[in-house]
Formats: sequence, C-alpha cells, structure tokens
Amino acid sequence: MGTSPRTMGRRWLRRGTEGGIRLGLFLCALVSVATTAGIIWVLVFESYHFFQHVSVWEYLGSTRWTPLLGTRRNFGVWPLVCGTFWVAGGALMISLPIGLATAIFMSEYASDWLRGVLKPILEILAGIPTVVYGFFALTFVTPYVLKPLLPGTEVFNALSAAIVVGIMIIPTIASICDDAFRAVPRSLREAGYALSATPLEVSTRIVLPAATSGVVAAVLLAFARAIGETMAVAIAAGMTPKMSFNPLQSMQTMTGYIVQVSLGDTPAGTLEYQTIFVVGMTLFLITLAINLIAGRVTRRYREIYE
Repeated sequence: MGTSPRTMGRRWLRRGTEGGIRLGLFLCALVSVATTAGIIWVLVFESYHFFQHVSVWEYLGSTRWTPLLGTRRNFGVWPLVCGTFWVAGGALMISLPIGLATAIFMSEYASDWLRGVLKPILEILAGIPTVVYGFFALTFVTPYVLKPLLPGTEVFNALSAAIVVGIMIIPTIASICDDAFRAVPRSLREAGYALSATPLEVSTRIVLPAATSGVVAAVLLAFARAIGETMAVAIAAGMTPKMSFNPLQSMQTMTGYIVQVSLGDTPAGTLEYQTIFVVGMTLFLITLAINLIAGRVTRRYREIYE
C-alpha cells in the first residue's frame, strides 16, 4: 500500500521542524563562536597598533608601568602581572583548603537534607556583587582584621583583596569538588570500609585521589576566576603598579588598570588608550593557558569507571 498524502505531509512537517531546530541550535553555537572571534580580533587589532609604538621587548622586559605619566612613560607589564598573581595566588591559598573541606563534608558526612540546606547557602556567596566584596575589604578586613594583626598594612593592599576574592571563589571550588566526589562509585567507599578504613581515610585516601581530575578542574577554574576579578581588587588593592614581595602594600592588577583607564579620562585612539587592549590581550593569553593546562591535566588524571 502506498503512503497516504496526510502521512507524507506529517513526515515532511516533522523533517522541517527538525531541520529548523537544528538550524536554530547551530545559530546559537555560531553566536558564541562569532562573539569570541570578535573579541580576539579587537584585542589583536589594537595590540598590533600598540606594538607599532612600543617594542615587545620593552613590554615584556621592563619592570616599570607608568603609561599615563606624559613624557616619563614606561610600558613594562610585569608590575601588573605581579599584582594579579599576588591576589589570585593568595585567594587560591585561602579558598582551596576551605572549599575542599566543605566539599568533603557535604559529600561524605552531611545528610541529604543538611546538604540541601548548606549548598544553596554556600552558593549565595557567588551571588553577592563583587563591588560589595571590595568595600567589605576596604571598610572591614583592612581596618579591623589586618591592621591590628599587621600594623604596617596600608589602606589599599593586596592581602585584603586576596582574602575577599578567596571568599568569593569558595563556592566554585566547593560545588565542583562536591560533584566530583559524588561521582566516585559507592563501591570504592565500601571497599575501603571493608578494609577497616575510617571515614576520614576513605575521604582523603580513596575518594579524593579518585576525583583528582574534578578537583584540578575546580582549582584551575577558580584560579582563572580570581585572575579575571575586577571591581573587588580595583577597590581593595589600589591603583599603584609596583613589583613587590610585600602583600601589605598597594598594588594594581591587570583588571584594575583596565578599570582605571576605562573611566573616560583617556582619549580614544591614543597610545594610553591602546594599553587597555594590550593588557586585556595579556590577560586573555594567561587565562587561555590556564584553561589549556586544566584540560590537559583533567584528561591525564581522569578515571573511567564502569
């Protein structure tokens, strides 16, 4: 028997609908790719014009960053890189043990109802505006925590910025690590308990090594988030680019410098204005390298359970 016209019409309608959905999904993916390509194009284009006036060797070899001082301009990016890694590294040192401990508690010790209460409360930290963290560091952390303990602390300092950014990225580490721990098969835990292991030994010697790929991904993702943080570090760390080993002094991060120049006082098209894009390009390359390392490490330590 032949196919009826109504059946053929439904078939063509179904195919047309599926094709439309496929096209819509492709366009959504294309928007993301096109946006990323556009950002890269702008950064590369403006950075090219910057390096027509400033050599790459001066940019990467000098340790002074004073592009806004008229005739005494210096374009060595290392003070900004130093401030960025002071804040991001300090934030990671604060958030990593707290985030890991929180994730172990929620996945191994907390009951379902307690985990259902703690996880949303923890994630509230991620929803607080970053400018609030900056003012919290400036009005509470520095005067009431750091100065009584460390009398030489300046009003703007890298340590207070690292503390608040560390608090900010705790939910990232805790949530991703919690999901990684809960993905470890129950059979591994039961095998540990069968060998008379304590819950702490099971958590730290079985579950944690088995979830290494997820933990590494969480740490690197949180580190990239800390490097890209803007308002909190611009308010708390200050705007003094310097290479220093003292986190109690004012420093400036790459994102903080972008905020400073973007306030509108620098004419568009000038060399000072182009420094925004070359610093942004540097920041993009750093975060890209972190993501590539995260992907490589994750593939290296991924465990496949059947």
